[in-house]
Amino acid sequence: MNVNVNGRQLFFCSCFDISFVIPVLILFCSCHKLQESLLSSASGYSNYRGILNWCVVMLILSNARLFLENLIKYGILVDPIQVISLFLKDPYSWPALCLIIFSNVFIMAALYTERRLSVGTFGERLGTFLHLINLSTILCLPVATVLFVSSMTPVGAVFALAVYTILFLKLYSYKDVNRWCRDIRQARARTLARSLSCPTVQRFNGSAVQTQVSYPGNLTHRDMYYFIFAPTLCYELNFPRSPRIRKRFLLRRLFEMVFLMQLLVGLIQQWMVPTIQNSMKPFQDMDFSRMIERLLKLAVPNHLIWLIFFYWFFHSSMNFVAELMQFGDREFYRDWWNSETVTYFWANWNIPVHKWCLRHFYKPMLKRGVSKRVAQAAVFLVSAFFHEYLVSVPLKMFRLWAFMGMMVQVPLAWFVGQFLRGNYGNAAVWISLIIGQPIAVLMYVHDYYVP
Repeated sequence: MNVNVNGRQLFFCSCFDISFVIPVLILFCSCHKLQESLLSSASGYSNYRGILNWCVVMLILSNARLFLENLIKYGILVDPIQVISLFLKDPYSWPALCLIIFSNVFIMAALYTERRLSVGTFGERLGTFLHLINLSTILCLPVATVLFVSSMTPVGAVFALAVYTILFLKLYSYKDVNRWCRDIRQARARTLARSLSCPTVQRFNGSAVQTQVSYPGNLTHRDMYYFIFAPTLCYELNFPRSPRIRKRFLLRRLFEMVFLMQLLVGLIQQWMVPTIQNSMKPFQDMDFSRMIERLLKLAVPNHLIWLIFFYWFFHSSMNFVAELMQFGDREFYRDWWNSETVTYFWANWNIPVHKWCLRHFYKPMLKRGVSKRVAQAAVFLVSAFFHEYLVSVPLKMFRLWAFMGMMVQVPLAWFVGQFLRGNYGNAAVWISLIIGQPIAVLMYVHDYYVP
């Protein structure tokens, strides 16, 4: 039916038409539908960036309060001169530096042993024996020096032992790869079975062209020292090389190294040292409630310092060295912060060590018929030895806290892998990192200072 209102034609539906339109209008005007709340797991919502930013803000504010409280209570404790005294007890005696310089003897011993093996001057058995003597001396000489040279400071000893440990792993890899090359040569293979370090560079029309090095052409001083300074523990005849040195990238990494090193020193002196000193009395009195309170208070600065050290060493420092040497493989770490198992964390937070263990220890054990679980336990055993080696020797006391801390990772890895999944597993990994390290720190400090 049409009706004229103010000159306009309006259309009215019949009763039948109205009964049809009303449900349609109600449907389009509805503001509700079947859906889950965003914080429910069934909703599938995953964008929590705002909550993450809130956590960062809260973390900054809480740590700012702790830092301000520290300044009010202790004043400014940062002393750059004290850092020098940690490395030098006697300004006229530099045992750690002398020990590092002396390491060139072992480098040359490994190189000339390989040269003699390449020309057949002596056999594989004698060569293996000489390498074992060289490698054993690399581990034993710094221990004897630290224990019998009174002017060696603990910090200087840690630095020297770390250099010798790296040298041991590098020369072990150097020995293995050159032996593989001799085995392939003896089998009259035309190509190397491994992506085999310092390629010669020729220039054609202004562009760099790399030529592959083959055994025994790699047995040169240039090749050896490139490998010694390269940010890797695994030797190859031909490393991947970057085409050029990026100066801006290099300067950014250098700035990060300098700034973060100063930040680390300041945090240790201002925040961590007073907390450790205040923790000694509860340990002497065996006051367990106060011990736990001190442990939790130490966990925050210790973990923050560990995270800064990780970035300083594995990102800033190793990328700086890699860029300077045009070393192409920059995978020094993976996403260990997403670890849902302990095994994944240890396999991804330190890629150079992981690659060495996999290539020169784990896989050879599997080839000899050892089961995977036994091989994994053996890897943790070797890692535990070197952790204890780098702590007990400089402190001149053997308490095995670091060793036991590493070996506890074996049952912990099994438990997390069996019973915890996803976010729960990731939380377990973070808790082990945050709580485990300060426990070891307090144990060693207590045994070092408390008679």
